[in-house]
Amino acid sequence: MATLKHISSKNSDYTAIEAYLIYQHDEFSGKVILDEQGRPMLRESYLLDTLECGDFSFATACLLANRKYGKNTQHGDIKSHQYIISFDPRDAADNGLTMEKAQALGLKFCEENLPGHPAIVCTHPDGHNHSGNIHVHIVIGSVRTREVERKPYMQKPRDWLEGMKHSSTAQTMRHLRVEVMELCEGAGLYQIDLLNGSKERVSEAEYWARRRGQQKLDLANAVLAATGQPPKQKKFETAKEILRKQISDALNVATSFEDFSDRLLQQYGIAVKESRGQLSYLPSGRTKFIRAKHLGDKFDKAEVLAALNANAERKPKAQFKQDIIGKLIDIQSRMTEGKGIGYKRWLTKHNLKVMAQTVNLLQKKGLTDEDALNQRIAELETKYHDSLAVVKDLEGRMKANKELRYHVAAYASTKSVAQQLKTAKRPAVFEEQHRAELTAYRAAAAYFKANDLTKLPSPKKLEAEYAQLASEKAKFYEQYKEAKEELLKLKTAKQNVASFFREEEPAQQER
Repeated sequence: MATLKHISSKNSDYTAIEAYLIYQHDEFSGKVILDEQGRPMLRESYLLDTLECGDFSFATACLLANRKYGKNTQHGDIKSHQYIISFDPRDAADNGLTMEKAQALGLKFCEENLPGHPAIVCTHPDGHNHSGNIHVHIVIGSVRTREVERKPYMQKPRDWLEGMKHSSTAQTMRHLRVEVMELCEGAGLYQIDLLNGSKERVSEAEYWARRRGQQKLDLANAVLAATGQPPKQKKFETAKEILRKQISDALNVATSFEDFSDRLLQQYGIAVKESRGQLSYLPSGRTKFIRAKHLGDKFDKAEVLAALNANAERKPKAQFKQDIIGKLIDIQSRMTEGKGIGYKRWLTKHNLKVMAQTVNLLQKKGLTDEDALNQRIAELETKYHDSLAVVKDLEGRMKANKELRYHVAAYASTKSVAQQLKTAKRPAVFEEQHRAELTAYRAAAAYFKANDLTKLPSPKKLEAEYAQLASEKAKFYEQYKEAKEELLKLKTAKQNVASFFREEEPAQQER
């Protein structure tokens, strides 16, 4: 599955590019690795060619182009572009991919798609992750040294005129991805669809931040292990990785965009906004939003709305009850815990909804008067406790009935074995052979004696009695449940009203 990556560079030292390609570098610090004599160490294996450099080196050709056309004179100018084609590790064994073949493919790709630029093409046998994937670095100077044939994907004169700078636009990248896919298809190599983006996009900077963080964590864990202490964390996660997980957690359960936004704010303090059809996320502690495209296609507007619609269709649609209310949250106490401004906005919105539900419930039940509300709460408490007492009594009687039925059934099935024991020629042997039956018989007899039962009821009568008890329990349990639900709602409403007026009094005094 060949992939294509683009990196732009503002480094004016073009020799550093070639040095990176042919010499060994420390993957974390980026410094050249020196041998015992202090000389740079060559990579174990690489292939390197240049294109459109004439008789000069790549660095010299780029510098001459900059001087001739008066380009790249400022520090912030992009001096070069690098495209990396990474082939699937399986291509070597399954499809006969060699470094020579990969280098030829890289040269062909550069000649057909990046003409007119001084270029250096270098193939390496492995990557930083040591997965064995052959990959090709294609580095071009940003200034075009000759006019080239205009291709359909070229939109502006800068894309083909001499002396103009290369621009890696979205249109250009789409074209190059298609070219990579066709290149691999023609060579019989593995390939994936590069046009549909990545569910979770990891930039070059984030990749190295993860590698450096994991290295530091491994060293810290080694120190803990030496002292006999267990490590607290084994895998390092970047801030963006944590953000992706938090967004995914909310996205997996939310059924609407409002629900999705509320969950992010309430659980993680993450604000989400839409601007020009694109989503951006603001984690707690940051001042600048992170665009969805920097996290991955999974977090953009289209994918998020599709996931929310799928969740809504998958979950059964519950009937909305107007009298269901939540509890008011003390905003001041929560803000002292270090919550962000986004969380405060969510709390304010939440409390407004709760008070609207509270007023609606009290008006619907005609309990806007405080005395009437208190009287109704007292009635419900009496009904609640009375129903609960009856339910508990019925449950106890049902348990006793079930236990009696068990012993009656056990006694009836083992009575004959107990009688055979009396006439057995070898009682000890018979006892050992029928220990389970005799144990059940004696337990049943002891139960009857403890409960003063001299005449056993019939199993059918016990079953009918159990069914009657279950029916009565269901009736009283329904009364208990209704009283409990209404009691909780009214107590919550009363508490919300009291909390609301407690918060209003200081505000009135300030005004």
